[in-house]
Amino acid sequence: MAGNEKFTELASNLVGSTYAKQGLEASSVRQGKLATLLQQGKLPDKGWSDQDIEQTLLELSSMDSNNFPSNCGVGEREARIYSGIVRRRHFGLGHGIGRSGDICEVQPKAAGSSIINKLTNSMLLDTLKLGGVSRVKQCFLVPTATGMALTLCMLYFRKKRPKARYVLWSRIDQKSCFKSILTAGCTPVILQLKRLDDELQTDLHALKLKVDELGAENIICIFSTTSCFAPRAHDDLPEIGKICKENNIPHLVNNAYGVQSSKCCFLIDEAARVGRLDLFVQSTDKNYLVPVGGAIIAGFDRKIIAEVGQTYPGRGSGTPSLDIFITLLGLGAAGFKTLLATRKNNFLLLQERMERIAERFGLHLLKTKNNTISIALTVGSEGKAATHLGSMLFTRGVSGTRVVTMTSKDIEGYRFEGWGGHTGRPFNAYLTAAAAIGMDPEDIDSFIKRLEKVLEKSRCTASKLETTLGPDEEVTTANHNNGLDNLEQITGELML
Repeated sequence: MAGNEKFTELASNLVGSTYAKQGLEASSVRQGKLATLLQQGKLPDKGWSDQDIEQTLLELSSMDSNNFPSNCGVGEREARIYSGIVRRRHFGLGHGIGRSGDICEVQPKAAGSSIINKLTNSMLLDTLKLGGVSRVKQCFLVPTATGMALTLCMLYFRKKRPKARYVLWSRIDQKSCFKSILTAGCTPVILQLKRLDDELQTDLHALKLKVDELGAENIICIFSTTSCFAPRAHDDLPEIGKICKENNIPHLVNNAYGVQSSKCCFLIDEAARVGRLDLFVQSTDKNYLVPVGGAIIAGFDRKIIAEVGQTYPGRGSGTPSLDIFITLLGLGAAGFKTLLATRKNNFLLLQERMERIAERFGLHLLKTKNNTISIALTVGSEGKAATHLGSMLFTRGVSGTRVVTMTSKDIEGYRFEGWGGHTGRPFNAYLTAAAAIGMDPEDIDSFIKRLEKVLEKSRCTASKLETTLGPDEEVTTANHNNGLDNLEQITGELML
């Protein structure tokens, strides 16, 4: 306070006491915000301005040893940064987070970076509760994408259950999910889904049989999923949680982009209430609108979360924490709630617009009531013709849609029939679109207009092929292949 009074006195000599006091008051408000954040460790109710955030970062970065005016670093890791551009990009924060034996431990050379990391984890815990996981006790941000974070969790379980080797995995056709099991050195046991009308659901009966067959003591964990591409629904987490509790088996959940879905968050919370759920992992870029590179490991037992943090070898990059710290301060609780509510409304809007598309073109919107993010629509063609439709959308600036044609795929010796569709039992070719956080209604309008144009052109192409073949001409295999070649040529012209 004495320093502030001296500053005010000196500044008053230059600009007058009124203006000097006004400037000091503005600075005091900013310092008050930071003091409240440090004291409470919670997401602010209202988002901060960019200026407040930048000033806070500069103040915190000045607490890192590499930014001390009198610093004389003689170690091999002193956060020396050659490029001024890189320094400005990271606000001079170069030490990263954690120590060699614990990603969550305070770094002695980097008090500012450690404060940012602690506050980031604390605010992330708030967002998980706001999303609907009310019972969650602890979480931390790990500087890897979701797949490696899942691997870290399985490595932790392996240490706890050294005689076990199997991971029971309810199939989801997302490559990094499956590879996370293999990278952890575990043996995957793939549990196929059951189909109820259009929707793919957890086969609890098959899961129970497999537990009995392998023996609970030989199972590292049961690996389930919330958010996923339609027509797959979320796994039945509460019932899986009961199986895990009854058999003393760890339960790991891939909640990749489920924070934005109140349904996914409710299922996680419910599984912890009625059964067992050890760890659940979510992506930072998919849920918090930041660049790829971070994931959040969360759970309902502080001791388990601490032990997982100690499994991570070495320090970690501080960039994901910094990105989240900046974003959450800018959003505040009110901004985050608004994003969640907007996403839910956008899902209903996207669903309604795609239903109209289905009616107009005689297609089928798959009924997947238990998937509240992703929507699937048949495309009325198969094979190369269907995948070209996806290419046509991409060249028109539509990203994120997936056209699934139920092909087979091999991943490190494991064969998946019907890859992309989560099942070997074929659906007609379909495309998926997701109403994810950060999407605007204008994005939906643009997507629907471009989809309509592509479907119209595809219909014209099909008519041209039919005319070429003639109404009475038998479509042999050779004719069919020739027709596809023609379709490729015509589609290529349309893309140009």
